[in-house]
Amino acid sequence: MKLRTLIHAALAVGLAGSFGAALAQKSSAEAIAEYRAMLADGNPAELFEAKGEALWKQKRGAKNASMERCDLGKGPGVVKGAFVELPRWFADTQKVQDLESRLLTCMSTLQGLDAAEIAKTPFGKGEQANMEALVAWISSESRGSRMNLPQAHAQERRMYELGKRAFFFRGGPMDFSCASCHGEDGKRIRMQDLPNLTKNPGDGIGFAAWPAYRVSSGELWSMQRRLNDCYRQQRFPYPGYASEVTVALGVYMGVNAKGAESIAPGLKR
Repeated sequence: MKLRTLIHAALAVGLAGSFGAALAQKSSAEAIAEYRAMLADGNPAELFEAKGEALWKQKRGAKNASMERCDLGKGPGVVKGAFVELPRWFADTQKVQDLESRLLTCMSTLQGLDAAEIAKTPFGKGEQANMEALVAWISSESRGSRMNLPQAHAQERRMYELGKRAFFFRGGPMDFSCASCHGEDGKRIRMQDLPNLTKNPGDGIGFAAWPAYRVSSGELWSMQRRLNDCYRQQRFPYPGYASEVTVALGVYMGVNAKGAESIAPGLKR
């Protein structure tokens, strides 16, 4: 009996050693990539996409109108290919707008919803939840397309430079900047590799992966929400929703990601 127990113990140690050796041969990035691949076939973002498509066509607000005449940069109602060219300059607002700020404009002008009230609403609540669903669907309509943010207009170039300054600005109690985490190759937090966003990090990485479904929170996060959380981690005050600095950061990262394939909505831990 004792011999059998010793044999079983030896086998268990041997198997554990082999498993540990196999794990040691993989980087943390590879292990996380495998984890995401296992979940990708059933990405819960699809539920948000379906809701977003329905919201786009639904008549709502004081004007009882749908969003189907919203111009995202490629003409009224055109959704395919729009996401990978945002943020961009819009003549009607005389602003460079990202997807969320442009949707605020359309929700206000077409449907009569209160843009200022939506901007003050906490993420995941009320019209902010609807906003995230719209973002999920619109971004999915450009999945597989390449990031191609325009820089022809002077204000688009100005926003790129503003975004660059914001990206490298250090401050707060920890003297952090966006570049503290995303300004060099080979950085990571715990097991999470951090892409270098000062250049094109590659297909489906960084800017080309957001919005994304966060497994840890069970929520769909837009780029605005992602940036808000980055400021939280830097111990900075939260930026205003759809404020100029968040749009400018989107321009900076998006232009740097030129040519990268969008996988949005992505899947994150």
